[in-house]
Amino acid sequence: MKVLWLCNLMMPMIAEQLKLEASNKEGWLSGLASAILEKNGENGIELSVAFPAPGNLVSEGHDVCMHTITVRGSRITCYGFREDVSRPEHYEKDLEERLRKIVDSAGPDLVHCFGTEYPHTLAMCRIFPRKERLLVSVQGLCTAIADSYFAGMPEKAVRSVTLRDRLRKDSIREQQRKFVMRGRTEVEAVRLAGNIAGRTEWDRAYIKEWNPGANYYNLNETLRENFYGAVWREEDCIPHSIFISQGDYPIKGFHYMLQAMPEILEAFPDTKLYVAGNSLISCSTLKDRLKRSGYGKYLKKLIDGNGLQDRVIMLGRLDGEQMKERYLMSHLFVCCSAIENSPNSLGEAMLLGMPCVAADVGGIPSLFTGGEDGMMYRGFRTGLNNDSNLEAISGRLAKSVIEIWKSRDKLDYFSKNARKHAEKNHNRERNYAKMTEIYTKMATESRE
Repeated sequence: MKVLWLCNLMMPMIAEQLKLEASNKEGWLSGLASAILEKNGENGIELSVAFPAPGNLVSEGHDVCMHTITVRGSRITCYGFREDVSRPEHYEKDLEERLRKIVDSAGPDLVHCFGTEYPHTLAMCRIFPRKERLLVSVQGLCTAIADSYFAGMPEKAVRSVTLRDRLRKDSIREQQRKFVMRGRTEVEAVRLAGNIAGRTEWDRAYIKEWNPGANYYNLNETLRENFYGAVWREEDCIPHSIFISQGDYPIKGFHYMLQAMPEILEAFPDTKLYVAGNSLISCSTLKDRLKRSGYGKYLKKLIDGNGLQDRVIMLGRLDGEQMKERYLMSHLFVCCSAIENSPNSLGEAMLLGMPCVAADVGGIPSLFTGGEDGMMYRGFRTGLNNDSNLEAISGRLAKSVIEIWKSRDKLDYFSKNARKHAEKNHNRERNYAKMTEIYTKMATESRE
């Protein structure tokens, strides 16, 4: 069976073979591909992978390139195509022709698109003729992100526009509008697909509204390989250290955490907050200050206003191994987002057996059970709701952090339960078997 994957970026395992810089994002796809390749003799899958080409991978004058690599003894055909991923809110009609070339070359029996966030998924859904053999995996949902984008920030912060924002036409309001545009592309893609894979009750509700005739399959994600096996131990961590995996745009809720910190510090004065990913608050040079976004300006104001200058440590971008080490040395993982489907960062923390605090937003309740796996608090809700303002949400977050640290027995209980739950959700063998079962069912039913 020939299967073509359409991915949002080049997988790390492919980048390594092509001797190119790998992204830290979506590393879990390499784990899933590895499972297919390891069992290549029994599953009969001939895998091809297409992705937006980074840098100069596609030679000048061309819009598609092809490379064949060998991973774990099996061959993968890789297709890079030109796409302006820096402007995902704009649909390029030319994408359709580029993807048609790839489909003609690969000759797939099935196409599996990972994510609905970029125009290439809609382009594939438009050009691939056999919709019953087209599977779209839902990751984040741009439509829901647009609805929650301001995440309880005060209106003054939402209206804030810096020089960087003006030059790039990328203020907080403009960022939200871009997600609205991406959401329209996403809905059309879902309506065209014959099969959808999701993993939470939350995404299932959206899919059933947009395309009630599609086959919906529950397919959990396999996490990055290095997160299987290691176990968090309290004696190895930095006492009262909090880790959040990113905070570079409003829906990740960094501002909630900053507003919660003073109350947490009253109970645990040695608390420190560690944040991975792009830093929006750097101010050591004039260039840093000129590059600051409206959201970065707001975060800096919260840090200064709450006296957190020596309490917040920005870690920058971390690769998979660095992320794992940071989880293991942290006393608590917090998922303070305003909206999520099933964040892999929370899954990774749970799989390591970390104590976790999470907001009950989006699809999180489908993978994290409050009171069993950790502390869950009422997060952001859209609409005019007094308990969805910044102070109310931050207050509930602070109380959850304080409560989980005050009880050693509760910490151990949560840690064991979270690990057990994640081992089930992210079981590599089970997820591989489910995916191949879906592929077989699609191929069989389309022949009938």
